[in-house]
Amino acid sequence: MATSNDIKKGMCIEFSNDIFKVIEFMHVKPGKGPAFVRTKMKSVTNGKVLDNTFSAGHKIDEVKVITRKFQYLYEDDNGYHFMNNDDFSQIYLDKDMIENAQFMKAGEEVTIILKDEDESPLSAEIPPTVYLEVTEADPGVKGNTATNALKNAIVETGARVMVPLFIEAGDKIKVNTEDGSYLERVK
Repeated sequence: MATSNDIKKGMCIEFSNDIFKVIEFMHVKPGKGPAFVRTKMKSVTNGKVLDNTFSAGHKIDEVKVITRKFQYLYEDDNGYHFMNNDDFSQIYLDKDMIENAQFMKAGEEVTIILKDEDESPLSAEIPPTVYLEVTEADPGVKGNTATNALKNAIVETGARVMVPLFIEAGDKIKVNTEDGSYLERVK
């Protein structure tokens, strides 16, 4: 069992009947009173971010996790199916275990976080940016170019992305998967 003094970025701990990954931490030693550790943690099961303060020496339950690269295969009514690139075994994840899954396309590599003791899947992390082809784009309105005007576009995975007026169907674009924003057109 670890203490709050052992907390570091990337560490997974069990807290409030859930497993959290430490995103940020700061050891604070005020001039008056006991030291404490201020943390920002993200749930690996549902993605919620939580701020918490642990007193110095507070006992925490560290959870050993492993990450593996899997290839996204397909989606069905219940969730998503992935294949391990090393031994070709398949794994299944529920729809609520993956944030921004609308940007995943078949064949893409995804990092899946597994609990070390029984290798049960906890969550999946898609790459921070993806390259997708625009399948549909609203027509650009003439005379609307004085400002940074955006229009709706649908990419190959079915997700909606706001793009600049010059993007047409068939163009490849780079998309930020965290907020679904357009980054650039890809040649």
